[in-house]
Amino acid sequence: MARTIVEKILSNHSGRDLRVGEVGICNVDFCFAQDSSTPLTIESFYQLGQSEVFDKNKIAIVFDHYSPSPNIAVSDMHKKIREFAKDKGIKIFDVGEGVANQLIAERGFITAGDLVLGADSHTCTYGALNILACGIGSTDLAITLASGKNWLRVPETISITVNGKLPVGVYSKDIILHIIKDIGPKGANYKAIEFYGDTINKLSVEGRLTITSMSVEMGAKCSIMEMDQKVEKWFKKHDNKVPNAVFADDNASYCNKKEYDVTALCPLVAKPHSVDNVVPVEDITDVNIAQGFIGTCTNGRLEDLSIAAAILKGKTVHPKVKLIIAPVSRGVFAEAMKRGLVEIFVEAGAIIVAPGIGPSVGTHNGVPADGENVISTSNRNFKGRMGNPNANIYLASPATVAASCIEGKIADPRKYKRKLS
Repeated sequence: MARTIVEKILSNHSGRDLRVGEVGICNVDFCFAQDSSTPLTIESFYQLGQSEVFDKNKIAIVFDHYSPSPNIAVSDMHKKIREFAKDKGIKIFDVGEGVANQLIAERGFITAGDLVLGADSHTCTYGALNILACGIGSTDLAITLASGKNWLRVPETISITVNGKLPVGVYSKDIILHIIKDIGPKGANYKAIEFYGDTINKLSVEGRLTITSMSVEMGAKCSIMEMDQKVEKWFKKHDNKVPNAVFADDNASYCNKKEYDVTALCPLVAKPHSVDNVVPVEDITDVNIAQGFIGTCTNGRLEDLSIAAAILKGKTVHPKVKLIIAPVSRGVFAEAMKRGLVEIFVEAGAIIVAPGIGPSVGTHNGVPADGENVISTSNRNFKGRMGNPNANIYLASPATVAASCIEGKIADPRKYKRKLS
């Protein structure tokens, strides 16, 4: 019987043939937590009566939400996490290393065909690398730390095909906003998503990671793409593990099939306070902004920074706007410096902060004031997401954010097309 990618990976990791709706006890290739989810994981781990983790080489903890620490309570929390990790021999990516949903793959811990569980909702990002990656709760992660296993119910799969040549000024962020507008924030609840199509194939690996990162905003349990030469090259650069590419069978069964033509797609913006509240950028160019943010596991990679720098080069951030930039990892930050991107940002008047999630979740580094409008490359814009429920968050691509920060209002990046690479 034909199977989807998710059915195959979960079957491979459970030791038996699993179908949609069935539950398997699956061996996990790698698992991780970030600093905000780790304290409950540690508490739950000890409540299980455990003293040792299943395999210290298959676990990591990443300090990315409160990085660096904004207050005494968080500093004490970080200290306890460090002590736990040292006692168990667990790898820590400490303050300033970057975002969990970049680092685990960037540092070569995982590869195609793996099953990865993370106590972070955007763990699904790794699906662009042909990895079955799911976000789980802290207590579930504690079980995995203790046993190396967890139970998973095989989800139904939605097939999404994207075709067409992207117009100038339109990027992967616009593609996923377009899809979320159509499917809705609950339209893929506990579903897997497989992405296909000429447009997906032409995207860089970084562009694909943007799309899988935001699949959870449709309610998806996970999303996944096929491994191709681009992904294989990515693994050779970052990973010494042997990929085990997994492909769906030709006649695999899907609960829904969606097709999109992006030939005429324009830059999009998600208005407050829902990710599916999406409109063309030209419809809201009268909205003044007080702050812009470029970063997160959705749009903080080198390609994203390069797109923003191409627009900002030789220009300055509007005097009434703060532009905050957080590279997704220290490695990306270093490469951005080598390529002169950081110099462009500084000369334009942007603020560079430590690699991490901080500004996106509102822990520190850029909490907006009451009534302020923020345009962000982040993945969520519900009330309070950036630390103030009385602020308004608009989501867009790095190009749209950069253009908007120059003009002091939401702006169409296509007018800067001569500067786009």
